Amino acid sequence: MRTCKLADTHVPVIGQGTWRMGEDPSARAKEVAALREGIELGMSLLDTAEMYGEGGAEKIVGEAIAGRRDQVFLVSKVYPHNASRQGVAQACERSLQRLGCEYIDLYLLHWRGQYPLAETVDAFERLREQGKIGRWGVSNFDVADLLELDNPACATNQVLYNPEERGIEFDLLPWSQQAHLPTMAYCPIAQAGGLLADPSVMAIAQQHGVTPAQVCLAWVLRQPHMIAIPKAVTLAHVRDNAGAADLQLTPADLQSLDAAFPAPRRKQRLAMV
Repeated sequence: MRTCKLADTHVPVIGQGTWRMGEDPSARAKEVAALREGIELGMSLLDTAEMYGEGGAEKIVGEAIAGRRDQVFLVSKVYPHNASRQGVAQACERSLQRLGCEYIDLYLLHWRGQYPLAETVDAFERLREQGKIGRWGVSNFDVADLLELDNPACATNQVLYNPEERGIEFDLLPWSQQAHLPTMAYCPIAQAGGLLADPSVMAIAQQHGVTPAQVCLAWVLRQPHMIAIPKAVTLAHVRDNAGAADLQLTPADLQSLDAAFPAPRRKQRLAMV
């Protein structure tokens, strides 16, 4: 598995997302098995949040990494309404309890809320000094937000990015690359089946003997300093995701995808889900 430098370490360019996990008790064993399979295949970065299943996803991750904490890079996020100085500390403690571990490698502000960024950053730094988190970062921040943050200690910005949602390419992605700020792409294969059923995506997949999802992941990973965090709950999809790291799209492939999903020509509002 190829790696990318993130938070002073090297992590796989494809990790595992957990949005919507932990919501259905009957799916628990399947979700845990999928995460464990992904870890075995080298997708050792696990991304979760206190929002996902209102803590349910963190419990799934905790079960998946039991006995193998030192094998994974753990990312979680705090709700904006918990992003006060005291709220961050309390939220992190709850997340650690659900995860069943003593520290989180990377802790993110899920999106901007009512509390001043300086207050949230101060709370993050206190957690770092206490050894409860390794580094901190943000999610769903646009250029103006990052300029206001103005803190080189920020380790990443996690944003929506896939062929259907290319808005960050106009200014946010170039700014991040120039600042050497790694980007984490959530929903890299989108949410519904429309993207995977697109004729251009399907044709490229057929030419390479891969799946449409692998084409989308390879497209996202064509960007430098990029980490994709797709979610998968079946072993077949987990294996497909892991295999995408080795797929190299040709210039003709990229031209075809550009025609089907044009790059932005003007500033766009930052897309979120």
